[in-house]
Amino acid sequence: MASTGSSTSADVGRLILRLALGVLILMHGIDKVMSGPAGLVGLVEKSGLPGFVAYGVYVGEVIAPLMLIAGWWTRLAALVVAVNMVVAVALVHMDDLLALTNNGGWALELQAMYLFTALAVALLGAGRFSVGGARGRFN
Repeated sequence: MASTGSSTSADVGRLILRLALGVLILMHGIDKVMSGPAGLVGLVEKSGLPGFVAYGVYVGEVIAPLMLIAGWWTRLAALVVAVNMVVAVALVHMDDLLALTNNGGWALELQAMYLFTALAVALLGAGRFSVGGARGRFN
């Protein structure tokens, strides 16, 4: 069994991952709330999807990040963010999939960081510093 210090470190690490992912994705969501749904609806319709799919962005960039921050149904919220990122890359960033920046970095490194951090949170859970607690369902 892990020592208390080790367990506390792991829970603090989970908290940091949850807060970083939740706050940074939420910032994108707040921008989309302020801008309104018209641009998103047009984007998904242009891609051949029904317009109502655009409202899924609000789930992935507002509701799920708030759940991550609180640590409530954390694994599900992280999976929603991960799916949101895959859809964002598919709809908006496909042209940059193999592109590099002027500095040699991958053009999609931010999107990849969000995606892989969401997958890590989905696998790790919320930890004890959460509304759901360490043993809470889906945490």
